[in-house]
Amino acid sequence: MRARGLWHAATSVLLLSGDEQRVYVHRRTDTKDVYPGLHDCTAGGVVAAGEDPFDAARRELAEELGVRTEPEFLFREVFEQNTVRYHGFVFQARWDGPVVHQPEEVAEGWWMPVTELRERLDDPLWPFVPDGRQFTRRWLRERAARA
Repeated sequence: MRARGLWHAATSVLLLSGDEQRVYVHRRTDTKDVYPGLHDCTAGGVVAAGEDPFDAARRELAEELGVRTEPEFLFREVFEQNTVRYHGFVFQARWDGPVVHQPEEVAEGWWMPVTELRERLDDPLWPFVPDGRQFTRRWLRERAARA
């Protein structure tokens, strides 16, 4: 899909601590086909044909981070950059248990305070995936508006 620039659907799940003060941030493996070695704060991937986005979000969260919990739908937003073009279904999930990385996808990860994540996202030199940056900035704006 990405090689041919085909539109598709994908999920992105922000993993929050139970108190919602920290976000789980990880670095993608250097072998990923898109955005290798960059930081991200979502687990996600392509929604399979006929798959419900909620099911895809649950699946990706379990596969990438070993987390089995119910995600909450936040918003849908288009992402388009070069040949990466998709309709993003963005979710959040709360979790205080262990995180177990899928070694093919996640090189390392840690909890980061929301305030620090906001500052880092404003730094264009921080190597962060562009779709995650776009979606997380919207999440931060909407979170601030609710506060």
